[in-house]
Amino acid sequence: MLADALAPDAPRRVGVAVSGGGDSTALLLAAVQAGFGVQAVTVDHHLRPESRAEAEGVAALCARLGVAHDILDWDGASATGNVYDAGRRARFALIGAWARAEGLGDVLLGHTADDEAETFLMRVARSSGLEGLSGMRPRFEEAGTIWHRPLLSVGRATLRDWLRGQGAGWFDDPSNEDTAHARVRVRQALAGLAPTGVTAETISRTVAHLAEANRALDAILARWCDAHLREAGGEISVPFAGFCTLDPELRRRLIGRALNWIAGADYPPRAAKLEALVARLKPDAAPLRATLHGCRVALSRGRLSLTREAAAIAALRVPVTAGTALWDGWAVRAPEGQDGAGCHVAALGTALPKEAGRDPAGPGRAALRVSPAIWRGETLISAPLAGLSAGWTVRNCRGSFILREFRR
Repeated sequence: MLADALAPDAPRRVGVAVSGGGDSTALLLAAVQAGFGVQAVTVDHHLRPESRAEAEGVAALCARLGVAHDILDWDGASATGNVYDAGRRARFALIGAWARAEGLGDVLLGHTADDEAETFLMRVARSSGLEGLSGMRPRFEEAGTIWHRPLLSVGRATLRDWLRGQGAGWFDDPSNEDTAHARVRVRQALAGLAPTGVTAETISRTVAHLAEANRALDAILARWCDAHLREAGGEISVPFAGFCTLDPELRRRLIGRALNWIAGADYPPRAAKLEALVARLKPDAAPLRATLHGCRVALSRGRLSLTREAAAIAALRVPVTAGTALWDGWAVRAPEGQDGAGCHVAALGTALPKEAGRDPAGPGRAALRVSPAIWRGETLISAPLAGLSAGWTVRNCRGSFILREFRR
């Protein structure tokens, strides 16, 4: 089941996220039967009384399979706002940290063709463009972990039939029938469309066609970025005259991807807000400064530059623990032999030296003001991107913009 879905160079040791539902249980069994070295993990959201028993049920299954298993806890009961979205974010954060601690570079997720179809219809309802309608990514990298969705071409019913043939059971989450969730309403609507020929399978084929067109546009934009885009210190800049020669779809795509990459966001900016910003970037546009999606957009001296917005990270302070810290997508490391005790990471801000940011090939001063700096109390210890390293190093966990956004 997994042989055709994973790349030939996929590692033989993987993490598998298992909730205990039918999709992820099938994924676990398929990974074991395919000969992968498997470690499994379950996140207990503590949103239902049965959740612990279900997590322990997964642990028991893993024990029978000879698979190492861990349960991670998230206090979903204290979450506010969109609990569904908060839970998704928490799962990625918890499982990503678990994978790094276990030395696992790759984690498998159990999303299916039905999830793909539901996501497609939800994005149609939000008037998404080609990018949004091109499907869930079968493979992506986030915070040092490579995530795989090898079951996107397989339907939920097919997986359950396969499980029955294996003599395996699974848990049904009653929240999957709660129409308070938009996804559940879409799932029920999709079932009602089946007599018209609109099914998860037909939507999946449509998504595949759209994804092919999307990749073609990405390839065009990637070639343009290779020739014109400059990335330095978390800042992205392009020559404005060249930007204006791009097709409107490519201009929107470039700005949207850049905003997402800089902010480290899970979702792109709202289409209407992105459209309004791009509409201001006309060939005769006067110098401007704008903010969107936690980023600063500036047009000055013939260049269009995008950096992190100062207000978005002004209050962000992360203590250095055992010589390391993760701050706004930057991995910070103390000098060899030092643990950074008493230090924290925050934006460099107004402590930026007057001579910094003058190199045309490097990040500008606006980018350096929002770059990671190491402080002890109110005393600046290091600002690596501004040339004041004192032995400290920083690494952008998002990786290369072009490689991440166009070569995935």
